[in-house]
Amino acid sequence: MTTTTTAAVQTRRTHQRPSVVELAKEYAVLILTGLILVILAFASPSFFTFPNLVNILNQNAPLVIIAAAGTFVIISGNFDLSVGAIFGVAGVTTAAVTVATGNVALGLTLAPVIGLILGAVNGTIITRLRIHSFLATLATSMVYTAVAVLITGGSLITVTIKGFSALGRERWAGVFIAVYVMIAVVAILWFLLTRSVFGRHVFAVGGNAEAAELSGVKVDRTRIIVFSISGLAAGLAAAIGVSRIASGQPLAGAGLELDAIAAIILGGTSIYGGVGAIWRSVVGVFLIALIGNGFDLMNLNPQLKDMVTGFIILAAVGMAAAGQKKR
Repeated sequence: MTTTTTAAVQTRRTHQRPSVVELAKEYAVLILTGLILVILAFASPSFFTFPNLVNILNQNAPLVIIAAAGTFVIISGNFDLSVGAIFGVAGVTTAAVTVATGNVALGLTLAPVIGLILGAVNGTIITRLRIHSFLATLATSMVYTAVAVLITGGSLITVTIKGFSALGRERWAGVFIAVYVMIAVVAILWFLLTRSVFGRHVFAVGGNAEAAELSGVKVDRTRIIVFSISGLAAGLAAAIGVSRIASGQPLAGAGLELDAIAAIILGGTSIYGGVGAIWRSVVGVFLIALIGNGFDLMNLNPQLKDMVTGFIILAAVGMAAAGQKKR
């Protein structure tokens, strides 16, 4: 074997075997989450108790659902700042319809349907008017929030009908029903993103929309679908949320869009599009949740929690930017 051939083989092996640094970067969110789990296990005896772990899962179920669906949006190279407002509209509509009709199933089913419609409206505006998703969904979030306030008149809609709180509060085998819903949604979205033609189209659009269109991908349709999925998830999360507190609040979803984007980016999905995974967003949500839970268990200053979380997100964005420059 010649020197040139040997060098070529060694080069291929180098490319095939990721370095320790690359592996650490690839799985940084898992490593950090594992580290925090170990710290909390030693710092607080009550952390690794079944009630505490179940409560963490239950409290974050709506955000996990929104973040998992939002991963499609980010991978496609877009942003959705309207999910919090959609959450509010779907929640108050569910409460209002349930109170007016007495039909719990109708009210709770209406939430994801409304979310789907409003998400599709977002996608249509973005693709037809050629407005950047950041600006378009910022604008629609204002409109949707105003609609939610108009529906309620600025007050709460309390629901006292029997069975309404089952989705948000009831348990099966010691685990909240909302957690089972969360797991099912994550599994479906994971399959859709990684095992379907549509999922490949989402990655293609986020990687290079012009090249994707030239290769036959219907870019506009893909974008409308990803925003519809995001809206549907926000509506489903709203059904869980309104059922949990048994009341519709127009501003109940305020800030959810930022929490979801933070978790998605923290998980390692690139803000530049074309790169990401559902599991990353789920781990990102729980990493933020674990930080908050740890601060609560150890009675630490909650302002420090926000500062720590902010630094971690900045580091994640910085790593994504570094990776983008290398490509």
